[in-house]
Amino acid sequence: MRKKIAAGNWKMNKTPKEAAALAEMLKPKMANDKAEVIFCVPYVDLMPVIDTVKGSNILVGAENLYFEDKGAYTGEISAPMLKEMGVNCVIIGHSERREYFNETDETVNKKIFKALEYGLMPIFCCGESLAEREDNITIERIRIQIKRGMKGLSAEQAKQVVIAYEPIWAIGTGKVATSEQAQEVCKAIRDVLAEIYGSETADEISILYGGSVNGGNAEELFKMPDIDGGLVGGASLKEDFEKIVKAF
Repeated sequence: MRKKIAAGNWKMNKTPKEAAALAEMLKPKMANDKAEVIFCVPYVDLMPVIDTVKGSNILVGAENLYFEDKGAYTGEISAPMLKEMGVNCVIIGHSERREYFNETDETVNKKIFKALEYGLMPIFCCGESLAEREDNITIERIRIQIKRGMKGLSAEQAKQVVIAYEPIWAIGTGKVATSEQAQEVCKAIRDVLAEIYGSETADEISILYGGSVNGGNAEELFKMPDIDGGLVGGASLKEDFEKIVKAF
């Protein structure tokens, strides 16, 4: 049975002290035996948040990593660094990384391999722009991202990856795909995974929806058969995240 997941992406928000305070405030509200709860936080907040949530059900993730173990890569953070800190997972290929920092499907693929090598669960993001949706090529774009991002992964490796579908036009805009739109794309993701790995493997991979998820729409979204939770942006920085965690 595939995992249900409520993952918060804090993006570039909160100083270490602020992050610890937010984690402390949210911690008692996150208890849930139906889903995994994850806080994905900026690098400088990782240790304060890990220390704050210790002993709880909350996992802690990073928002990015580099695909080499070490070397002359000023400003980058490696998988072994994250692993030693006690990080559990890492967001890979978020649309903001692709748009602002020139990440490609190929670099995303390398990062997924590196995360798996060190036992970090990759949260692999995919999504289409507004122009691509209006041109009616959403499914084609998503299929390409999945095939390139998962290229070379075995079925056993693929089962360890969580996929997050985030329509770029709905991130931080207040717009949200309808439950039916989100389900259509998440099903298409599972279909392409079945083509690559077989339906049994595809059925074990958790697929999240992200894009202005909030306490008001989470329950309806999470009822969809191919949506296993959410990768949540702004709402994960508020008490409203409790409603999302309790929406399963």
